[in-house]
Parts: sequence; structure tokens; C-alpha cells
Amino acid sequence: MQGLKKLEEYALENHVPIIRPLSREILAKEVAAKNPSKILEIGTAIGFSGCLMLNSAPNSTLTTIEIDEKSFEVAKQNFSEAGFTNRVKQILGDASEIVKTLEGKFDFIFLDGPKSQYIKQLPYLVNLLSVGGVLLADNVLFMGQVLSDIYPKHKHRSMILKLRQFIRDIQSDKRLTSEIIDIEDGLLLAKKIGE
Repeated sequence: MQGLKKLEEYALENHVPIIRPLSREILAKEVAAKNPSKILEIGTAIGFSGCLMLNSAPNSTLTTIEIDEKSFEVAKQNFSEAGFTNRVKQILGDASEIVKTLEGKFDFIFLDGPKSQYIKQLPYLVNLLSVGGVLLADNVLFMGQVLSDIYPKHKHRSMILKLRQFIRDIQSDKRLTSEIIDIEDGLLLAKKIGE
């Protein structure tokens, strides 16, 4: 895990948001428990959570999507230094468009891209998830405002309303069981129980 420490320091120095400490423990635990053969990640950033997942499931491969070119290149370097190049397929572009074109099934999906896009990507992600597969979404509670009854202030209104809809859509989808884990900025853990 020495490599992850280095990535964490880089993220701190360069103001790159990475998964928070308690949330990363849950991510690592869920990936290890599922031991997926194929993982899909939305939002590579510098590759921190990608490396964490690949460490947690030594037999898995990762497909990861990132829209920012600089982050994409930094992540490429980090995956290489961690010895994961052969296990990672990096895609540069808009995940909301790319998820429409992906084929095959994934046993684990980690959703950590732009929060306002979660709702748009959800139908495609559920289709890409294998039965028995796990979807973990980060930052779903946005500083506690998503579960609040208060109508959000203008600045973050659109994102908060979309996250509320995202949670409702998951909870009403008969193919999924789900729970919200109210730690840090909130995680949503969903399991696919049927097609």
C-alpha cells in the first residue's frame, strides 16, 4: 500500500479529490468480498481508487473512464508505477456517452464521476452490471443536503435534486437492492438481484 500513500500525498498537494478514508475502507472491503473479475470505474482522477480496487482483488481487471486529459495521463503513469498496466483499460472521454457504447458485463462498478451525471448514467450502468454484481456510488449525500427536506439553495440545487432522483430511481428499481451508508459524504451500495 506504499504506492497509495504517495498518491494520497500527491492528491493533497495538487487539490485532487480522492475517496475519503472511511469510504475507501468500505470500497476495499466490498471489492475484496466480491472478488470481481471485471470492474468498471467512472471517474479515474489520478488512479487512486483504481489502484485501491486492483490491490483488493488481485485477479480483477479494471476499465476506467476519465474526461480530464491531464488526470488521465497522471493516472496512466500511476497505474504503470504500481505494475497494473496489463490489468487496466483507460478510456479518455465523457462517461455519459461512453457507457452507452460499452459491451459485456461488469461484476463491480464504482461510480465517482460528476455527481450531476449519476442519474443520466444509471440506466446504462444497471444494464452493464452482472446479476449478483455490486454498484458503489460515492458522494451521494453531498454534505448531508441530499437527504434533507430543505429545498436546496441555488448554487448546488441542480446537483442535489439530481442526486435525490438518482437515489429514488435506485430504490425503486426492482432489479436492485440498496442501502445508503451515511459516512463522510455518503455512499450508496446497490446489488443486482435480477435482469
